[in-house]
Amino acid sequence: MIFLRYESFRGYLRAFPVTSVIIALNLIYFIVIAVTGDINDNYHLMRSGGFVSNMQDNPYGLKEPWRIITSMFMHSSFQHIFFNMFSILVFAPPLERLLKPVKYAVFYLLCGIIANLLTGAVHGLFGDERTIYLSTGASGAIYGVFGAFLYIAIFRKAWLDQGSRKTVYTILGFGLVFSVIVPSVSLLGHVGGGVAGFLLYGLLDRAMTKRRRVN
Repeated sequence: MIFLRYESFRGYLRAFPVTSVIIALNLIYFIVIAVTGDINDNYHLMRSGGFVSNMQDNPYGLKEPWRIITSMFMHSSFQHIFFNMFSILVFAPPLERLLKPVKYAVFYLLCGIIANLLTGAVHGLFGDERTIYLSTGASGAIYGVFGAFLYIAIFRKAWLDQGSRKTVYTILGFGLVFSVIVPSVSLLGHVGGGVAGFLLYGLLDRAMTKRRRVN
């Protein structure tokens, strides 16, 4: 099972520097937001960097584009950050090892960005003028990681043991159901991140395969 972690704390930091930095940034940002205001206050989250779109003033969430990235590192509750950081801690390391740190960092950020852009675009096209869409959390990028492993489970089965493949299918299936039944969860963000990860990893896989053939 590739998702089981046996490394010591120092070993984890050395082996997975990008994942470690991502977790650290999320935790630091969460502490800052919690100390400076109420993490359950949407207005405080908006002021602190949450991704915002509304039909009247900012229909596609692009008026302040920096929010597309800052929102990926902020969370609105202890439960929210706990489950997201646990997911990153456990599931991201094998992908960082596979892609190498720099490529993995770009992949992670792109998945989160695409997830936010998709939700902003859909809200801009079909949203209610009176509704302000607010999004926080690393879920889009995390589902990008899951999407990459879905690609591997389908097209590179030999790279994953049976238990790891079942884990990928179970997590994605449960995540999809959870995203549908819980109103506060962004289904578009999760699906957008997952599809982005699946397609982006497919492009990287083809590029890496072509490079190996040339060499």
